Amino acid sequence: MKFRQNLVKKILDGNKSVTWRLFDDKDLKAGDRIELVDWETGEKFAEAEITMVREKKLGEIEEKDFEGHERYESTEEMLKHYKEYYGEEVTMDTIVKMIDFKLLRHR
Repeated sequence: MKFRQNLVKKILDGNKSVTWRLFDDKDLKAGDRIELVDWETGEKFAEAEITMVREKKLGEIEEKDFEGHERYESTEEMLKHYKEYYGEEVTMDTIVKMIDFKLLRHR
């Protein structure tokens, strides 16, 4: 699973333990072990275990869903962020796969 460089440090200090993925066709489930990779360098920086996977629409995200995940100043900013990553087809009805994980090993 790839992460932008600005998120790598947050993961390694324990401030980020949840990732949100849109249009994800991987059949990830609790108990799966995954490699965490720096998107820019392609280097593996950690191994993790998925502890929970849940899905909901972007527009149904609640305050509690941000625990372990970076926050946005507004719903509009959040939508803009995901459109930058995934394209203009992202709407508030787009399904978000929320993946909780715990670090097992890191570099």
